[in-house]
Amino acid sequence: MEKNVSFMRSLCMGAIHEEQLLPFPKMADAERETVETVLGSLRQLLESHAKDFPAWDRSGEFPPEFIEELREFGLFSLVIPEEHGGLGLRNAAYSRTLQEISKYDASTAVTVGAHSSIGMRGLLLFGNDEQKARYLPKLATGEMIAAFCLTEPGSGSDAASIKTRAVRDGADWVISGEKLWITNGGIADFFTVFAKTSGPEERRKLSAFIVTRDMPGVSVGPHEDKMGLRASSTTTVMLDQVRVPAANLLGEEGKGFKIAMGILNSGRTGLGGGAVGGMKRLIELATVQAQSRVQFDKKISEFGLIKKKIGDMVVSCYAAESAVSMVAGLIDEGVTDYAIEAAISKVFASEALWAAADEALQVAGGNGFMREFPYEQIVRDTRINRIFEGTNDILRLFIALNAMDDVGQNLKELAATLKDVFADPIKGFGVIRDYAIHRAQLATGLSTQSAKRTFTQLAPELKAEQEIFEWGTRELASAADKLLRRHGKKIIEKQLATARMADIMIHLFVLACVLSRVTSAISEKGAPAAEKEISIAQIFADRVERIIRSAVSEIDKNTDEQLKALADHAFENERYVWDTL
Repeated sequence: MEKNVSFMRSLCMGAIHEEQLLPFPKMADAERETVETVLGSLRQLLESHAKDFPAWDRSGEFPPEFIEELREFGLFSLVIPEEHGGLGLRNAAYSRTLQEISKYDASTAVTVGAHSSIGMRGLLLFGNDEQKARYLPKLATGEMIAAFCLTEPGSGSDAASIKTRAVRDGADWVISGEKLWITNGGIADFFTVFAKTSGPEERRKLSAFIVTRDMPGVSVGPHEDKMGLRASSTTTVMLDQVRVPAANLLGEEGKGFKIAMGILNSGRTGLGGGAVGGMKRLIELATVQAQSRVQFDKKISEFGLIKKKIGDMVVSCYAAESAVSMVAGLIDEGVTDYAIEAAISKVFASEALWAAADEALQVAGGNGFMREFPYEQIVRDTRINRIFEGTNDILRLFIALNAMDDVGQNLKELAATLKDVFADPIKGFGVIRDYAIHRAQLATGLSTQSAKRTFTQLAPELKAEQEIFEWGTRELASAADKLLRRHGKKIIEKQLATARMADIMIHLFVLACVLSRVTSAISEKGAPAAEKEISIAQIFADRVERIIRSAVSEIDKNTDEQLKALADHAFENERYVWDTL
């Protein structure tokens, strides 16, 4: 496996690097045993608070005694290396642990996840040995709980607009600013803070700092009254002329944006695992509800429309779990270019969870709307997943634009060659010929390098689904080529077109993960025993084919401009202007 190859970047050029995804990743036996032990302890802890979680949601906070229990159970040590007092779980094991916590309570999962996924992840990824030795042991015991401080008032997805400033003053940095909606803000003692360094406005770059609560000038606001995740601590964090030692600069000065993105990319398997855990719980709740509720003298589990809801939830959960596990496996194998795949897993899993929550509530009918049942809290808790750690709207643009970069570079090389074609016709026409062949391969699927354009290791039982994937790959590569030729640099402004590209990419990657997982299932236990999983692959491939056909057709024929004009009309009037009166 090549460590610096992105499966999806390559796919936009029509190449399938199957060695990245096959065989489907599995935990080593020793790590699996550790995880099973952790999960056993977790269940004992969380089941003992099953009745408390709804009450804590109503009151809007965890009691200090419960946070202390999380410390005692080692839930703040999950990803910290053993030499610093942690469990040393890798991404797959950590993701599976958060999945289990999320089955019981989303606020608990977010408290643990914000600490490990993003709060102190920067220290793990970019900290030096002295910083790690100083802070990791305290973070492992939970003596220090961590928080990630990036978002500000007026600066959400646009990290470049951050106002917090860090000015060098002798041996210290002096930081001033305000951070908004900081998970764990009220209980954290360790903050990963992002601030612009001093200098002319146009030259100010983001840097990352380790800030601790005991530094003069650090304060937090009141507990935020949220729609969901109500028991988890969310506050503002204020920094008023906070003197931070130069030794607390995390990574290099001016590299803060890269550090922030590295943290978010690495931590997305935690959020994805939480989403999968939430879906599994929803399937349990919905199946029990459907079998106990009787309408028209029949259990509603016998009705076709209810079966469809449950079946769709199962397919989406399997698909999300496959993608999240694949990304965690890639990271654990040392792959370095996984940002697009991590973003895809977050978008797909969070949207699949939202759909599952909505449908589970629908299966419950009127009961689902009542607070005595768990569905309404789950719906409230679930909604934030499409917003935090990168909104799904922004991530769609990130997914498509980054993956199309290679296609754009190819077109630039062609354009440069055309300029010099008459000066060096042999070289020029040779490059044009190579690119023409490449475009023909995209359109026909024929290639002299068949291993690059097709899967060769999937189970034969998945031949039809493999053909759908390979067809989708050609459609994706052709669409990227077409959009870049049509819009050039202005593709950045064409967000609706870019989002369609992202949807194709998202579903192709998840389908590839499903095919890899089902192939491994067939290999391990035989096709008859894997019959249901083969069905999942068939159903999901059919879903993906329909999504791709729709997205591709809308590249050329759509109502985008009309929709945007209607939006402008609403903006101008600041209301809906029509009325039947």
